[in-house]
Amino acid sequence: MTDTGAGEQIPADLVVVGRVGEAYGLKGAVHIIPYSPDASALLAAREWWLEGPGKLVLRSVDVFSAKAHGGDGVVAQLVGVADRDAAVKLRGAQVQVPRSRFPALADDEYYWADLIGLEVVNEAGVSLGRVTGLSENAAHAVLEVEGLGADGKPLERLIPFVGVYVKTVDRAAGRVLVDWGLDY
Repeated sequence: MTDTGAGEQIPADLVVVGRVGEAYGLKGAVHIIPYSPDASALLAAREWWLEGPGKLVLRSVDVFSAKAHGGDGVVAQLVGVADRDAAVKLRGAQVQVPRSRFPALADDEYYWADLIGLEVVNEAGVSLGRVTGLSENAAHAVLEVEGLGADGKPLERLIPFVGVYVKTVDRAAGRVLVDWGLDY
């Protein structure tokens, strides 16, 4: 943990899980846009860390209430955010939650944040690079992998995160096994 300078201890395991979209209503609620289709980390945490945009420095806020909203977000009431004007000032802020506060998962489950940095190896044992991010499209999630192409030049690969291509995720070994060629 580090100190914010205001006496708050910043957890070392913060993970960006979304951003503040718009103010919601007149009483200071905010609409959060999660970066994952599973908003359970946002909904379970009773404290969020907000940072940016502009002059908003990293600080903790207590969550009075949070609930899923439609299919695309979370609506939350934050302690100390009492009106629409205060909520508007938070627009664009990153929402972070300590990884240690995420809900527990089954052995065969993982959060997207857990995949960042894992090595991606194909079935021939060739390293394709490391996971730098994940995104969601209309059909499925996509692994964003940075590595080298067959010609040895830097290359970003987008690998559909579906069973036909992603064979196993081994967090303990730090790797993802895929059915994907070096020249795809």
